[in-house]
Order: sequence, then structure tokens, then C-alpha cells
Amino acid sequence: QVQLVESGGGSVQAGGSLRLSCSVSGYTYSSKCMGWFRQAPGKEREGVGSISTAGNYTYYVDSVKDRFTISQDNAANTVYLQMHSVKPEDTAMYYCAAQLNVCRFITWNVPNAFRYWGQGTQVTVSS
Repeated sequence: QVQLVESGGGSVQAGGSLRLSCSVSGYTYSSKCMGWFRQAPGKEREGVGSISTAGNYTYYVDSVKDRFTISQDNAANTVYLQMHSVKPEDTAMYYCAAQLNVCRFITWNVPNAFRYWGQGTQVTVSS
């Protein structure tokens, strides 16, 4: 059974930093795509970024480029989202997700392309 468990969320002041983690189990961690999504109340789920488990190919939504960084520890089957210079608009529930295939330019941020999902971890940024 595949399980994805996020951690590291919390409350932070604007301009601060947080590091989210996603621990994956029951999943062949190779030639896959791991993504981070976020969803604020009343809004659609948005792709934040993704990373190839076969390397360090990454994708980011424009609004977080130069502020957020996705990384991974392949041996630990863990994906991270390092968040710097956070803004109030970053407030959302953050989810990690996994595809069955490698990341693709056209699907890295498409929720339906991701087969497995974590339970989410809340990030709240105050001004």
C-alpha cells in the first residue's frame, strides 16, 4: 500500500521560511514524478512544483520560482519543499503527490495525473 505523509507545516510570519517533507512508502521510488500541490479554501488545487525521482529535474509555478525549492533524498524516499520568503498568499494546505511515470511538462501540475496523495499539511503565513 502506497502511503505519502507530509510534515513540517505550521504558522509563519511573512518573509520567513518553512521546510515541508513528504515521506513515501510502498512505492518504487524510481522513474517517477513527485509533486507538491496546495489548496486554499474555495480555490482549486494548484501545482507548486514537481521533481523527477530519477534526477533533479524540477518544475515550478511562476509564483514560487526563486522562493521555493524542491529537493529529494532518494535513499530515504523523501521529497522536500523548502519555502523561503513566504507570503500571505502562500497560505494553503500543502499536499505531496506521486505519479506512476516520470514528470512531463504538460502534466507536472495536473492533479489528475497524480495517482497517490498525502493527507496534507497546513501552512499559514501571517503578515
